[in-house]
Amino acid sequence: MSPLEQAIILWIHLISAAIWVGGSIFIGIVFSPLLKTMFGSIEERLQFMIKVGKRFNKIAIPSLIILIGTGLYNSHVLLSKPDLLMATSYGNFLTIKIILVIALIITYVIHVRVIRKDVEDKIMSKQMSPHQIQKLRKKIIILGEITVVLSVAILFFASLLDVGV
Repeated sequence: MSPLEQAIILWIHLISAAIWVGGSIFIGIVFSPLLKTMFGSIEERLQFMIKVGKRFNKIAIPSLIILIGTGLYNSHVLLSKPDLLMATSYGNFLTIKIILVIALIITYVIHVRVIRKDVEDKIMSKQMSPHQIQKLRKKIIILGEITVVLSVAILFFASLLDVGV
């Protein structure tokens, strides 16, 4: 593969990372706290957050898929030689990054599953009690925070791999 092709694949990988991580951080640190000033009730905040989350998922999920695909492509040489994964620091960091990506995918799937269609419908039609909404909100916040922390950790390991540590 030519250096230009490698650069294009890395660029696509970085754009996807910017969308995934940047969007996740924005939602958690900027948007979510701002909702408290926009809406009085937790139910209204949750309804609006669901709408925003659905829109974000339209670009976040493809970005995550592209990230995984380009990441696997970028590491296919090392992954085709499993003995190098444990014999080099690069391989060790790549292994850790892969484990973090798997944990991220699992966390994200759980996060999406918590707000499945029937739960979303109950929230939108105001059929959930305040206790149920508070409990759901707490789960969503915890899963969102785990997603952001894992995403930032993955970026750190990507930077270690980039410098060849």
